Amino acid sequence: MKDHNLQIISNEYMPLRDVVFHTLRKAIITGEFEPGERLMEIALSEKLGVSRTPVREAIRKLELEGLVVMIPRRGAHVAKITEKGLRDVLEIRTVLEEFAVGLACERITPEGIEELRHLHHSFVKSLQQENNMTVALHDEMFHDAIFRAADNDRLLSILGNLREQFYRYRLKYLKDLNNYSNLITEHGALVSAIISGDREKATSIMRRHLNNQKDAIIETLRKSDKEMSF
Repeated sequence: MKDHNLQIISNEYMPLRDVVFHTLRKAIITGEFEPGERLMEIALSEKLGVSRTPVREAIRKLELEGLVVMIPRRGAHVAKITEKGLRDVLEIRTVLEEFAVGLACERITPEGIEELRHLHHSFVKSLQQENNMTVALHDEMFHDAIFRAADNDRLLSILGNLREQFYRYRLKYLKDLNNYSNLITEHGALVSAIISGDREKATSIMRRHLNNQKDAIIETLRKSDKEMSF
């Protein structure tokens, strides 16, 4: 296993097993652990300064989330980003975000409009840094503003639970700088449609926005598979 700079996620009220779980999950989602990389209990326990038990428990939880796969006689490995996994995640995301943007068209407040405009501007500025982690953060903040504008606490809770799954694929998309101009155009169109209260237009833009991400990532995955086959 490579030498990783793991950022411990902790607070005084969090059980040790949860500290290890959240630390490892973040490392996988942000790409600190690469897809296909082996997770070795002994090395991780030494790195985190804990026994093997919370590491083992964390790996089991990560397996349930689909971020880790157990391979017979080879142990735990970071789940690869697959075309099937991508479709599963984006099918759910598309349904939820179309619903959210539709509600936002009807319920957004003047304060929400101001926040959405501000976050769109911040997102555009973040693209100049050409740092996919920074861009991903601002992209997430922009979409979160739409979710809040929908004013549905249950929807917010569901989206929050799926945040990590979305984030992993979001990073994959944002690694390609050629996608940035499309993002600016699509986000700007979403802002305009929401402000004008055009629910049909907003949901159509959101669907196209997410389908473009799906198509771009699938193309990247297929290209990577071809390169590995040679």
